[in-house]
Amino acid sequence: MWLLIGSGIILFFGFMAFTGAPYVPSKRRDVRQALSDLYRLDKKDTLVDIGAGDGIVLREASQRGARAVGYEINPIIAWIAMWLSRKDPRVTVKIGNFWRESLPDSTTVVYTFGDDRDIKKMYAKVEREATRLQRTLVFISYGFAVKGVVAKRQLGAYFRYDITPLQGKDCTV
Repeated sequence: MWLLIGSGIILFFGFMAFTGAPYVPSKRRDVRQALSDLYRLDKKDTLVDIGAGDGIVLREASQRGARAVGYEINPIIAWIAMWLSRKDPRVTVKIGNFWRESLPDSTTVVYTFGDDRDIKKMYAKVEREATRLQRTLVFISYGFAVKGVVAKRQLGAYFRYDITPLQGKDCTV
C-alpha cells in the first residue's frame, strides 16, 4: 500500500517537473532583499508570481502593501500556499497553468523561478502582456538570466528586466 502511495506521489511531482520548474522553496531573506533592493514594492504594485510554490513571495509582497497573485500548476502546493496565505486579503493563489492565462490588468511586477529551458519563453510571454497592457512591466527572475537580454540590475541570483511594450511589426498580442 505504501509503495503504491509513494509511487503515485513521485509520479505526480515528476509530472510537474516536465511542465515547469521543480518546487524549490525560496529563502525569505533573499526574497526580502530582492523586493527591497532590486525593486521596491509598495501599495501601487501588483506582483504576479509564476510558479508560486508555497506563496512566500506573495506574502512578502503583501507585507509591502502590494497585491499579489500567484499561479501554481501543482494543486497540492497551491493548497499549501492558499492555507498559509488564508488571512491575507491581498494574496490570491490560482491553481492553473500560467501559459494559458492573461496577467491581471493591474500587474506591475512579474516574479519567477524558472529554469534554463523556459526563462526565455516566460520573458516573451511577459513582453506580450506588456504590449497588451500598454505599459512597462518589471520582470524578476531568480536563478536564471534571460539569454540574449541585458538585465537592468542583478542582485546575487536575481535578475531584473524592465520589459517595454512591443511596437510596430514586432507587436503580436
